[in-house]
Amino acid sequence: MSVRTVDPVAPRFARRRPLSGIAASGKYLSLVIASAVVLVPLVVVLFAAFKTHGEYSTTGPLTPPRDWLNFENFATAWSKGHMLRGFWNTTVILVISLVGTVFVGTLAAYAISRFSFALKRLVLGLFLVAALVPGVTTQVATYQIVKSMGLVNTPWSAVVLFLGTDIVSIYIFIQFMSSIPRSLDEAAVIDGANRFTVYRRIILPLMRPAIATVVIIKGIAIYNEFYIPFLYLRSPDLNVISTALFRFKGPYGAQWETIAACTMIVILPTVVIFLLLQRFIYNGVTAGATK
Repeated sequence: MSVRTVDPVAPRFARRRPLSGIAASGKYLSLVIASAVVLVPLVVVLFAAFKTHGEYSTTGPLTPPRDWLNFENFATAWSKGHMLRGFWNTTVILVISLVGTVFVGTLAAYAISRFSFALKRLVLGLFLVAALVPGVTTQVATYQIVKSMGLVNTPWSAVVLFLGTDIVSIYIFIQFMSSIPRSLDEAAVIDGANRFTVYRRIILPLMRPAIATVVIIKGIAIYNEFYIPFLYLRSPDLNVISTALFRFKGPYGAQWETIAACTMIVILPTVVIFLLLQRFIYNGVTAGATK
């Protein structure tokens, strides 16, 4: 005679299966909604870039263009928007700002992480306060300072402002540097290296993942910045990518199909670079979180 055993845990898991199915469905539904929120605006801009002015006025935003080979808007955006000059000015400001950010940020993180000095906690607290203060509340004072330095309407105004508002990058460097053993510094000092040699020969090469992360995040932020170039770079010769789009917005209307084409030109380099270097973002952000 066989004895039938009943597992008391099995019914409990059986009752939970419908809930897990609902949770999985909700998870995938949320992913679909999030993807739609991100992709639908891009699809609208892509469709508008290939439409004529009349077609854009008479069709819906999600209506595909009749002619996918209509590159007239792209030609207009490239010529009248002075996109080549905008890419050049953006590249110059971007490279100088990123080099300065890496140099200043890694040196500051090295000093805070490796040295003990008076008011160290106060310095970290002031960094945190500076990161929490909304930038728009200090724009009047910032403009007066930049103007007194004679940097308005020069590329150096944007470079100085991009360098001076980079508290988040310093925190990323500090977080990553905490995972580098101090024994490496001590061994190098015993071998006769000074502090700057330790920074240049040991710390800086080991911080390449964090540097790549900061360069990508900061570079995209500078590339997409509109307010600072629009306020401080007034000369047409100093137009950057973000202000080049503003050329097609006038007091009596806007050439939205041309703006859409210009937007696609601006988006393409960012998307390609992000797809090629996205692994550095994830590795750099998570590498400093664990030792």
